[in-house]
Amino acid sequence: MLLRTLTNGIIKENPIFRLVLGMCPTLAVTTAAINGLGMGFATMLVLIGSNIVISLLKKFIPDKVRIPAYVVVIASFTTIVGMFLKAFAPELDKSLGLFIPLIVVNCLILARAEAFASQNSVLHSILDGLGMGLGFTLALTILGIIRELIGAGSIFGINVMGSAYEPAIIMILPPGAFLTLGLLLGLINKLTVKSSS
Repeated sequence: MLLRTLTNGIIKENPIFRLVLGMCPTLAVTTAAINGLGMGFATMLVLIGSNIVISLLKKFIPDKVRIPAYVVVIASFTTIVGMFLKAFAPELDKSLGLFIPLIVVNCLILARAEAFASQNSVLHSILDGLGMGLGFTLALTILGIIRELIGAGSIFGINVMGSAYEPAIIMILPPGAFLTLGLLLGLINKLTVKSSS
C-alpha cells in the first residue's frame, strides 16, 4: 500500500502525462532542463509540506473554510520555498521568475490536498506528495531536456550537438512547448493502450 501510494504519482497518475494538471508552469518554464528540474523540486517541496500540514489539521478545519485554509497552507510553503530559492539559487529563481509564487494556484497541489491529504494519514500524505512531486519533476525535466536539446543543442547547459548544429529555435518558444507536450502525450497514450491490450 505504501509503495503503491509513492509510485502512483510517478507512473499511473503522473500529474503531467496522465492527469494533465499544472499546465501553466509545464509549458512556460521547460525551455531548459534545469528550469524543469528546479520548478519540479520547488513544487514537490510545497506539495509535501502542505500535504503534511493538511493531513495533521484535517479534523480541525471546518468544511466551510476548507479550500481557503488549504490555500493559506500552500501559500505559506510557497513563500518559504521562494525565499530559499532567492537565498541559495538566485539564478534559478530569476529564471523561474513569476512561476514560483504561482505555485500557490497550481491545481495539482490543491487537488492533492483535497483528494488525498484531507482524507489520509500523515505518512500516506507524505508519500503521496513525494510520488506526485517526483512525477511532476520527472515530466518537467523530460520536457525541458527535449526542448533544450532541439532548441539550443544542449542539455543542462552543456553543448552536446556540436558547433555545426543549427538549433530549432521554435522549440524553446511557446509553440515548441505545445508541440513537445502533445507528442509526448500521444506517445504515452499509444504505449499505454498497447500494453493494456
